[in-house]
Amino acid sequence: MTGPADVLASGRLVLLHDPDGQDSWNGVLRLVAYVTAELDSELASDPFLPSVGWSWLTEALDASGASYTALGGTVTETSSARFGDIAGPTQTNDLELRASWTAISSELLPHGEAFCQLMASVVGLPPVGVTLFGQREGS
Repeated sequence: MTGPADVLASGRLVLLHDPDGQDSWNGVLRLVAYVTAELDSELASDPFLPSVGWSWLTEALDASGASYTALGGTVTETSSARFGDIAGPTQTNDLELRASWTAISSELLPHGEAFCQLMASVVGLPPVGVTLFGQREGS
């Protein structure tokens, strides 16, 4: 997925089902999200980035109306330097979000919508229904 600032991201949403349930799940349907994105160095140095990354998920779940419980996960920032004959940029910065939560009902559409909103936030796209206007030339 490429956003307006050429941010590259990928993600997966996995649905787990155990008809007997799991004590730690508090239910029978568990969703697992994994998102990774390349960051520019300015954004990567923001000390609030992990909190912001987590808020992208929680706000997306709430905005979509997804009913959930037992939400948990991590947001990890990494910075890598390449040396020698390894191809690619000499420095890269990445964000990785791993999370899981239990769907309270079997209505899963809001959870899928929340994941799409999360991916849009990660790449810098505006929320659904919001249009960004570019600067006018000569202003």
